[in-house]
Amino acid sequence: MKKVFILIVALLTGCTGIPEGIKVVDGFDVNRYLGVWYEVARLDHRFERGLENVSATYTLRKDGGVDVLNKGYDTKAGEWSQAQGKAYFVEQPDKGRLKVSFFGPFYGGYNIIELDKKAYAYSMITGPDRSYFWILSRTKQLPEATMQALIEQAKALDFATDKLIFVKQE
Repeated sequence: MKKVFILIVALLTGCTGIPEGIKVVDGFDVNRYLGVWYEVARLDHRFERGLENVSATYTLRKDGGVDVLNKGYDTKAGEWSQAQGKAYFVEQPDKGRLKVSFFGPFYGGYNIIELDKKAYAYSMITGPDRSYFWILSRTKQLPEATMQALIEQAKALDFATDKLIFVKQE
């Protein structure tokens, strides 16, 4: 019975980790992070395949967590797709490490590994491993120099930057 319990706990919490050798940002301010972020680049995943005009809107929950609304235009279906979720801090609230759930009790890692702390204009996110990666921006496009610097940083952290999808934002 103890082994079954350990297995269940591992399944429910195993996806909230952070890739080896990667650190989350310190000095994180959730209130400055709230609002709309546009996805400008990502690694491919089935749950976002074919989506354009992808955005994430973060709002504060009464319980101290964050409501998450992901939205994108499905080009094949010709309609908008959205997913509502919730996120909670894994560590203290001044660290950019959260767990997010879109499916009941199952959480995945939301690790902020780069953040424009001056203006909160861009961020880089990874999940529990290097197959999950996003570059987000407060605007629908980033300046080319900023984008290239973020891609170079991601490459140095062993993300597959040659497989990045640059999201169409209109």
